[in-house]
Amino acid sequence: MRLTTKGRFAVTAMLDLAMRDGRGPITLAGISERQKISLSYLEQLFGKLRRNALVESVRGPGGGYCLARGAGEISVAEIIRAVDEPVDATQCGGLGNCLGDQRCMTHELWMGLNKHIYEYLEAVSLADLVATQNTGTEEKISVMKDKRITSEAAV
Repeated sequence: MRLTTKGRFAVTAMLDLAMRDGRGPITLAGISERQKISLSYLEQLFGKLRRNALVESVRGPGGGYCLARGAGEISVAEIIRAVDEPVDATQCGGLGNCLGDQRCMTHELWMGLNKHIYEYLEAVSLADLVATQNTGTEEKISVMKDKRITSEAAV
């Protein structure tokens, strides 16, 4: 199981946008240059992010994109879902037809892993990621561990 570049780039671009929140609309060209992501690829991703009400576009001179909600209200899981990125450890896409019409012996194991991954990604907001960018390495690890522990305690 792995997250493809689509999901990684969407989260990276949204983090770039969140780090500049409050400075007015941010151009995709600027994000492209800073993050080394193709402009045409960003245009595709931001079309999906806009349709899923995660970003708002501003037209005209000085236009670009802004977060549609506060960074603390947007989870990493929401971003990944918005760009149709599956995070799935099963071979069957969760349908239970791993071996033709039957479940494989480890189906429940991989379904449980999927649940934990989504719970974790749901517990991490863009604001959390911004905070990790503004702190030292040890503090970054602490912030992410605290999120994981909080998520596990909720289960």
